Amino acid sequence: MGHNHDHSKDLSSERLGWAFLLNFCFTIIEFIGGILTNSTAILADAVHDLGDSLSLGLAWVLNKLGKKQANNQFTYGYRRLSLAGAFVNAIVLIAGSAWVLVEAIPRLWNPQMPIAEGMVGLAILGIAVNGFAAYKLSAGKSLNERIINWHLMEDVLGWVAVLIVGIVLHFVNLPILDPLLSIAFTLFILFNVIRNLYETARLFFQAAPDNGTVTEVITTLKQLPHVVDVHHVHFWSLDGEHHVLTAHLALDDDIDTTARRDLKEQIDNALAPYRLSHTTIELELPGERCRDDKPHHHDHAAHSH
Repeated sequence: MGHNHDHSKDLSSERLGWAFLLNFCFTIIEFIGGILTNSTAILADAVHDLGDSLSLGLAWVLNKLGKKQANNQFTYGYRRLSLAGAFVNAIVLIAGSAWVLVEAIPRLWNPQMPIAEGMVGLAILGIAVNGFAAYKLSAGKSLNERIINWHLMEDVLGWVAVLIVGIVLHFVNLPILDPLLSIAFTLFILFNVIRNLYETARLFFQAAPDNGTVTEVITTLKQLPHVVDVHHVHFWSLDGEHHVLTAHLALDDDIDTTARRDLKEQIDNALAPYRLSHTTIELELPGERCRDDKPHHHDHAAHSH
């Protein structure tokens, strides 16, 4: 079983590596092509592809690092690095988008005719490269691969749009189509970046992956035998995929070892559907004070006397 698992990991790493190299080389061709064909739409697409190349490269590196075990310095392992990567990626995309807008907006008033044949050629190449990378990754199962596959499909659609504009410009003298397309692309990129940034920031500040689940987990735990209260519940995510839960369960009885073992098994079963990567559950017996509840220290002490 273990062997198969590792094998799929390596495959995933290999697929990501290929997709990254393809995309990165092609992004460079695009920037050059965009400047040579005088097309801001191609530059906008190049920025989009640069962002995708970065997330592919990052996913590739993290896939390798993710296999490294947790150690005394990084006790949760290296999964959280993906958040840092997402921030870097967002900054690059925002800067790139700003540059494209600075290039494209003045052209609305003063449209320049791009070289339509060059646009068509690059678009066909773009569809081929991104289509191939998407096909390579479509076998992927990991969340990262699925997200990147979606990005690559977006790229293919972007190139289809460039292809159509290139063909239209070949026959019709409507140079304003080029900046219009590039501004539309860029706004689409920015919208996605801001949405992803919000998600990344939530994970970064250790917000619960989603509020409903916390309430659900508390309700589930409260229904277990002997459990009268659930408190100090902390639920957060390392990277959006691997979640962490800690909780204190107050019990109604001084249960013996067998009952305790049974309860632990019931807790395991109750939490199984949430696919948690790290769980720490503290059982508090009647009359025992909660060790994290500092303000009530004296009350408990008074009761115990």
